[in-house]
Amino acid sequence: MTTGVRRRMAVEQRRDQLISVALGLFGRRSPEDVSIDEIAETAGISRPLVYHYFPGKQSLYEAALRRAGDQLAALFVEPREGPLGARLLRVTHRFFDFVEDHGPGFTALMRGGPAAGSAAGAMLERVREAAYEQIVAHLGLARPAPRTELVVRSWISLAESTALLWLDGRQLARREVELQLVHDLAALAAVSAAYDEEMAGVLGRMLADEPADGPFGDLVGRLTALAPRPEPPRSQPPLSRPEPRLQAQPQAM
Repeated sequence: MTTGVRRRMAVEQRRDQLISVALGLFGRRSPEDVSIDEIAETAGISRPLVYHYFPGKQSLYEAALRRAGDQLAALFVEPREGPLGARLLRVTHRFFDFVEDHGPGFTALMRGGPAAGSAAGAMLERVREAAYEQIVAHLGLARPAPRTELVVRSWISLAESTALLWLDGRQLARREVELQLVHDLAALAAVSAAYDEEMAGVLGRMLADEPADGPFGDLVGRLTALAPRPEPPRSQPPLSRPEPRLQAQPQAM
């Protein structure tokens, strides 16, 4: 019995190693550009041994996707303590850590390369749902109204597209992009608050608990600086009184 347990543990350890190796390679390059030979060489085993644990590269890719999905979903877990802006900034920072470490693989996954199939779609939906549930919980809502759901899911999509655009050239400083994403959620909430009572309450709590040097306080300061300042009233010149008109004197006969 002891030998059997050890053999099963060894198998799981080897599978875990291959998944980690594949995830690292798929992260640095598009999955289509990674071969089984390269995976075997990096893992320090033979090509046939890779096939002993996985039927092919696609099955190994799907296992790596599940591992990546677990890692991504865990990024959104944050203690619900302190100002919301600081919490969201920490979540966004961890998200961009993952994006930067797995740039090519993240890009291939999000843009639906040939290797991306139903497994990739299922993984993405699972991660998006985990992110949605975490953000809603941070907003302090049990059952959000439809407009609130629209705001949160739109922000998650925006985070994905922003990460892809940033990877394509990295023309902006990463810290600035992370902060802008947190500001984007506040902006979406502010627009929705004009239409929805629940979002108005959420926005009020977001700003009430935010220190002046927090992300949302920073946004308010930036917007205030952009607002045009009213010009001082111009002094009006005194109204001139019309000159009295002289009546013509009658001519002497």
